[in-house]
Parts: sequence; structure tokens; C-alpha cells
Amino acid sequence: MSEGRKMLQFYEMELDDRILKAISKLGWTEPTLIQEAAIPKLLEGKDVIIKARTGSGKTAAFALPLLQKILNTKMNAAEQRISALILAPSKELCQQTRVAMQQMSEKCGKVLRIIDLSSNDVLAERHALSERPDVVVGTPAKILSHLQAGALDLKYLETLVVDEADLTFAFGFEKEFKKFAEYLPPIYQAVLVSATITQEVIDIKSIILKNPVILKLEEPELVPEQQLLHQRIIVEEDDKPAILYALLKLRLIRGKNVIFVNSVDRSYKLKLFLEQFSIKSCVLNSELPSTIRIHTINQFNQGAYDLIIASDEHMLENPGRHKSEKESGASRGIDFHCVSNVINLDFPKDVNSYIHRAGRTARGNNKGAVLSFVSLHEQKINEKVEECLRTGYKSDEQIIKNYQFKLDEVEPFRYRAKDAWRAITRIAVHESRVREIKLEIFNSEKLKGFFIENARDLQVLRHDKPLKTIKIQPHLSQVPDYIVPRALKRLTITAKGTTSKPRYFHSSAKAVYENQSNNPLLCSKVDFGKKNSKKATKRSNKK
Repeated sequence: MSEGRKMLQFYEMELDDRILKAISKLGWTEPTLIQEAAIPKLLEGKDVIIKARTGSGKTAAFALPLLQKILNTKMNAAEQRISALILAPSKELCQQTRVAMQQMSEKCGKVLRIIDLSSNDVLAERHALSERPDVVVGTPAKILSHLQAGALDLKYLETLVVDEADLTFAFGFEKEFKKFAEYLPPIYQAVLVSATITQEVIDIKSIILKNPVILKLEEPELVPEQQLLHQRIIVEEDDKPAILYALLKLRLIRGKNVIFVNSVDRSYKLKLFLEQFSIKSCVLNSELPSTIRIHTINQFNQGAYDLIIASDEHMLENPGRHKSEKESGASRGIDFHCVSNVINLDFPKDVNSYIHRAGRTARGNNKGAVLSFVSLHEQKINEKVEECLRTGYKSDEQIIKNYQFKLDEVEPFRYRAKDAWRAITRIAVHESRVREIKLEIFNSEKLKGFFIENARDLQVLRHDKPLKTIKIQPHLSQVPDYIVPRALKRLTITAKGTTSKPRYFHSSAKAVYENQSNNPLLCSKVDFGKKNSKKATKRSNKK
């Protein structure tokens, strides 16, 4: 954007007043670059390919003109009908998109109806489709199954959106997508949204788009350095758990955090490790059922807990996985709200994984940080990431700064952590995986009504409860003063989950004495008020 040109505002885009009120309530003061470029083109009815980095506001870029188009159509429509269809590669993204669009259309009341087909209840989905909602959101496989069953009719479809288009084919939806294209009407507007223009996106483009406008912003794949801080700790593989434990327990890392590891087993092992120090966390991976993953993300976004362990297990490299796992992604595209830090306990295996992990923080105008633990065998890929970031930022300086951390000062933490890490066996990890899935079976959406009336029982739905497959040593939850580095002793280091109560009990006489000595109204441990009251009683007795 040239410096002399004034940025186009939301109120200048011919959007309905109800939509403007809704986005104002969301706190959006002005559009992002991709929104400013895409919304006018989409309102003109053109096919558009939107390419922009993660967290740049791509969802609103296609959702706002889509909602405006539906409101315009409804003014002359004779009957209720399905006007827009949004395809997303995972059930989590389907729900995210629906929630975001409902927020943008909140002031429209019941005029606009939006549903997502991310549940496992086929009958409920067919009933919802029979009411002809304005917008339907779903995965290609789910949409195709309803089309083949005759529950979904696209005869009056006006707009088709493919969100995260680069993942749609990558998640194994190529066959479903080509069959789905046969059900499309001859005339409709199409939108492809993607963080990267890959061969998969080009393949989709040839199927559903006609002479599209490609909106590609000339910007780095990550947010500016002033907004996102990149740091690393060069460390041996065996010392990673110890350093993470010290950083969390000493409160050097604060806010909401997402910790990434490279395997499902590793995620459960880390959860069991942190449990021994009374650090609560929850696990997110592709093996958990979709309803549980969605509920976990929602609880994390609502602030129920502030530490989530996500596994980025490169399931695309294993084509033999179960079909249902195509609709799950532990890191890409998921919108974690207000994440302060992304921690790469295991460094990502390629540059794209690093970019998508880092995209979970510093979204919108928020600031964030990425802290990576880099072992000796991970330094090569770290150098590739550094080179990519320098190219993107057009800088000759080092982008991934060295985190100032002296391992010698936290040597006692190291001993504790090594013992705790060794205590977690493969059997314990296996049992914890089985146990969590059994527990999560009870976390049913159908119980929501019951839990509204019984608030205490709502704790059953928490995903950060201890797995209890290893023996917990109570003393590990405490941080003795003698192991705290001198520079941090003046700070309050009591972490969440640690008890601040003393281990001994005060006598009642001692408690009275301490209250008197701490009272600022008592001078030199003499209670003048008490003396005066005694003199007054003596005078009254003499009388």
C-alpha cells in the first residue's frame, strides 16, 4: 500500500449497518490489508483466490461480503434456501468458522442461519439441513455424504468458499472434492483461501474457479519482528524437560501457552511429567475424537486452563492411517485465542511447520513469542528456518535470538526433572492414553443441559485433570527457596497449583500475638486503647 493512499474503512465498503455494529462490538476498528483488498472484489461478484499469512484476518475477508450478499438476496427471495457453502479440511476449523460468522452476524438476529456439520449425529444434521440454513460449513467428505443421500441441495447455491485450500487435498479429500464438484450449479461465485499457493490449490482452482482474481500480499509469512519475538535455547535433548520445568515453575513464562511436540506419545509423557510438579495441562492430538478436540480448544479459548500440549505428528507422511483422522489437525489452521507463547519443545521437522506453529500466537494486533528448544541434531533445520526468516524479513541480522538462560543456576531443577522424567515408562504412557479416552467418553455434548443446572459437576468436563498412571511425589509441587536462583528470589514464584499454606499449625495465642504485632495502630507493642479501657473500668468500679 502506498503511503499517500488512505486506507479503505469498513463503513466505506457498502456493508449493512447490522454487520457494522457486530464488527464494532468485536473491537475491529479498521480492516487488515487482505480484508481491504478482498471485500470490494467479492462484493463485485468476482472469483477470488486469497493468499495471506496465518492470523491476517482471512476468515473475515470472505465472511463479511458473503453475509452482505445473503442479506441483499433475502430482500427479494421468495423462499428460504441454502445460499453459501464453506468447505474446511477439519471439524475444528468448521466450528471455528461458524462461530466467527455468527459473531459477525449477531445483530442480524434470526434473519441469518448458519450451521456446521461437525457433529457425529447424522439424523440431527439432516434435520438441520431440512430447514434450509443460509450458510452450511463442513468438510468435503461430510458434505459429499449428505449430497449423495439427498439431504443437501445446492440448486440455489450462490457462493462456494474453500478455506485452507492447501490442506484440503493434503488431508486426502481429492476424490471427494472431484465428486462434490458434480453437484455444483452452473453459475456461482467461488473463493479459495490459503496461506500458501501449492499444487493442490492450483488443482482446485482448475475445478471450481473461472478467471479468478489472485490477491497475494507482498508480506513475510510471519508477522513483523516488532510483534512476534523469536527465541531459542541451544540445549541437549535430555535437558529439555528440566529447562521447561524451571521456566514454568519460576514463572519466567507467563500467559497462555501452546507447547508443541512431534509425537502423540511424547505429548502424554510431557503431561505426566508436568503432573508430578502440579502443573496442569491438557493434550491435543489427532487420536482424540473430534468432539473432544473441539471441546478442548473451546475450554482453552475461554480461559479454563492456560497450558496445552499439541502434537504435530506429520500424519500426512503416514498414508495408512484411519480415514477419520483426515479431518483432524493438531496445529495447522486452529485458532487458539490470546496465546502469549508458542514453545517448541521438539523443533519442527521443516520450515512450513515452524511457520504454522508460530502462527498460533501474535494473531491480529496481539504480540507473542516463539521459544524453541534446539538440540544438536536439530540445528540444521534451525539454520534453514533462520535463513527463511531472514529472507522473509529482508534482514541480515539474526532473527531467532538466543534466550538468556544459565543452566548452571537451575542445576537442582535438573536433578528433580531427570528423576521425574525417568519415572514415566512406556507402560505408563500407554495406560494414560487409554485412560484419557475412557474419561473423555463421558464428556458428552448431550449432558450440557444437566451441567447448567449442576455447576459443580461441570468440573467433570475439564481436560487438564491428572491421569494418575504414575506415583506423584507431593514435595515436588513445592519450590524450596534454596534451589531458586538469587536473581529471582525477590520475585513471587509460587506457580499455579502449588499450595501456599504453611505445613505447621499456629496456636491461638501465637495467632493473637502475631495479629497485634502486625497491627499498625499499635505502637511499641503497647495497646493504648486496651489501657484506656482498663482505666475506664476501674473508674466505673470506684464510683
